[in-house]
Amino acid sequence: MFTILIPTWNNLPYLQKCVESLRKNSTFQHQIILHINEGIDGSRAWAEEEKIQYTYSSENIGICKALNLASQLATTQYICYFNDDMYALPGWDFQLVKEIEDIAHQNFFLSSTMIEPREGRDKNILQGFDFGDVQNFKERELMQAYKNFKMHDWCGASWPPNVVSKSLWDKVGGYSDEFSPGMYSDPDFTMKLWQAGIRYFKGVGESKVYHFMSKSTGKVVKNNGRKTFMQKYKITPGYFYRNMLKMGDEWRGELKEPLKGLTWLGSKIKAYFA
Repeated sequence: MFTILIPTWNNLPYLQKCVESLRKNSTFQHQIILHINEGIDGSRAWAEEEKIQYTYSSENIGICKALNLASQLATTQYICYFNDDMYALPGWDFQLVKEIEDIAHQNFFLSSTMIEPREGRDKNILQGFDFGDVQNFKERELMQAYKNFKMHDWCGASWPPNVVSKSLWDKVGGYSDEFSPGMYSDPDFTMKLWQAGIRYFKGVGESKVYHFMSKSTGKVVKNNGRKTFMQKYKITPGYFYRNMLKMGDEWRGELKEPLKGLTWLGSKIKAYFA
């Protein structure tokens, strides 16, 4: 059904749990493709034992290049980007496929809803539900509890897990290398879809994953993706998420153009870089 792309960087215990959850809790059969960065943790040997397709780089090339390399092996109509520190909950893919069938066209971008241990994050995330790390993962408790975590469908699909047609992926050129190793590559990819005319950005409340959080980004030297985004689009990522994507607002249909603010904000950003 989907080609699931999973970049990974010496994160084998989380990767194993991620793939296990996809195999155990998915409704449909999917093509899984890894990109293994460096792989000094045994990831390559494990992927070969499990007969999982993968691309490989001898050093960490980051999320953007990893996704683009892995996507070249895709054989399905839809591409799904998944983080290796996520655990797919039952029905995650059924709800996305149901949404795709209801949409009945290809001009969309969908996200699942994350369950996370920390609070203070964005309103499209179910926050403050700690089920441990992979070493002490409270899997049984999570499986018993997740159905009680209610989330409405929401505006502003961007973060993984996300699904887009392969034709749209190819049209916008996948993820942009100038955001390597990956900070702010999510809003950039979403903005490229916006500029391609897509307005159907929807987070599906019933499609849920547990996110262990920052098991790779916590150890990488980060790029200044916010500045790159501002230079590229002349607006801030925050403005894009709040005023254009309406990120986390209750879903009310396809998005519309922002009413005002672009010209003013553009002048502010120009002054910022002067």
